[in-house]
Amino acid sequence: MRNYSNITLFLLFIVTLPFACGDNLSLSQENHRESKKVYQSLIAGQWYDANPEKLKQQISEMFNKADGELIEHVIGLILPHAGYMYSGLTACRGIKTTEKGTYSRIIILGTSHRASLENLISLPSVDCYETPMGEIPLDTETIQELKKYPYFKEVPLAQQGEHSVEIELPLLQYFKGEFKLIPLICGRLDIETTERVARILKNYIDEKTLVIASSDFTHYGPNYNYTPFNENIPENLKKLDMVAYQYIEKRDVKGFYDYIEKTGITICGPYGIGVLMYLLPENTQTKLIEYKQSGEIVNDYRNSVSYFSIAFTGIWQKGEKKSMNISTTLTPEEKKDLLKLARWTLEYVLEHNKLPLDNEIPITITETMKTPRAAFVTLKINDDLRGCIGEIFATKPMYKSVLQNAYNAGFKDPRFYPITKDELPKIKIDISLLTHPRKINHYNEIELGKHGIIMKKGYYQALFLPQVAPEQNWNLQQTLEHLSMKAGLSPDGYKEGAEFEVFEAEVFHEEQL
Repeated sequence: MRNYSNITLFLLFIVTLPFACGDNLSLSQENHRESKKVYQSLIAGQWYDANPEKLKQQISEMFNKADGELIEHVIGLILPHAGYMYSGLTACRGIKTTEKGTYSRIIILGTSHRASLENLISLPSVDCYETPMGEIPLDTETIQELKKYPYFKEVPLAQQGEHSVEIELPLLQYFKGEFKLIPLICGRLDIETTERVARILKNYIDEKTLVIASSDFTHYGPNYNYTPFNENIPENLKKLDMVAYQYIEKRDVKGFYDYIEKTGITICGPYGIGVLMYLLPENTQTKLIEYKQSGEIVNDYRNSVSYFSIAFTGIWQKGEKKSMNISTTLTPEEKKDLLKLARWTLEYVLEHNKLPLDNEIPITITETMKTPRAAFVTLKINDDLRGCIGEIFATKPMYKSVLQNAYNAGFKDPRFYPITKDELPKIKIDISLLTHPRKINHYNEIELGKHGIIMKKGYYQALFLPQVAPEQNWNLQQTLEHLSMKAGLSPDGYKEGAEFEVFEAEVFHEEQL
């Protein structure tokens, strides 16, 4: 029998994944009420009042103070997402430009503050969001459609307590009444992915859709590690922000992204803004509703954050829904190149003691390799495990997941010393590309050899890749007993109170190819 060291082909959960610290894989505040999955706001009581009456009173006062005028045919907004005492009035002025009762659906393009996502947008698996103002139903049908595309996945850590979405909801509930919600958490998107995401979303937008990009602008001061100037701070901040606004006004996504790269301007939701710019029709008109700086509000510019409310008017262009042919199936040559990348990464780190840069990678990165996919990399010597680390949820392009986890398996697996140059020729590499996990009702639904297994019981959890049970010649009972022990439980720990998720994997080996 192969030596898997405590019977594992396991995962060192990377910090971007919520269950690294014992959190639930699914949204931690998910409640089941009459078979609905409800996400409760995690920022109530922190970013805004948790008491419904007090919150309603606060919001009412802000809207009464907001002197914005109604603008016809608003189809998009950029709104700030700081605490209400800082940016609430600016957000209300933007929302107040829109007509009540006009929108049956609102898409919010938030930004991921907690999870590092690359070329990926996270979206939830719940039926509604709940704030102290009540429940908001999600457009679950569209969300399920979006999940068919590789750029849209659920990453629980990105969803939990993401204030860039949640801060907007009570304001919209108060002013808009009933609507369906699509909350999208944008990671770091390159310009090609930004355009692809917008093309996908266009298929699901109609004349009753409002799209909101949630973003604050320049974060200035030592708290944000950004002090490009020390004199005339209000004026210089405005100059910096207004150039960004000019790119937005022209809907110049490339210029906007290049400006951010060139200046280092600390805009915290640029990729949602980029998606919105690509979404907007050609005849869109842009109107600056308000520009504010927190330094002015609190009379202290040692640290300051800038806020915009921007409205976009026009008419969404109708069209037939068109599927986008985005391949996620690897060719044999692509599999060979990914295995080559994994081995080359080990060689590079042994030689240079650091990870390589993208421009040093010796293989051609195809469009398929750029799509987000979670990967495990397994190292073996004579069929004995020498390292195995990966991630369950896709947080980066496939090739970067392979590169990062080849490094992790070789040098960061806590069960082993880092590999050496002498060992490298003896090492055989496997790559497993994972599908997104899904919950099952009972462990009897597990198909050995097909399903990878995630078991959770309270704060205990463990994972096996699909190939573990067949390689060990285990039946289902033996597999679950070993999985229970791997989680730190007794062998029969799986029998009561445990929850299970399964996934599948596309596995390929150096020896095979």
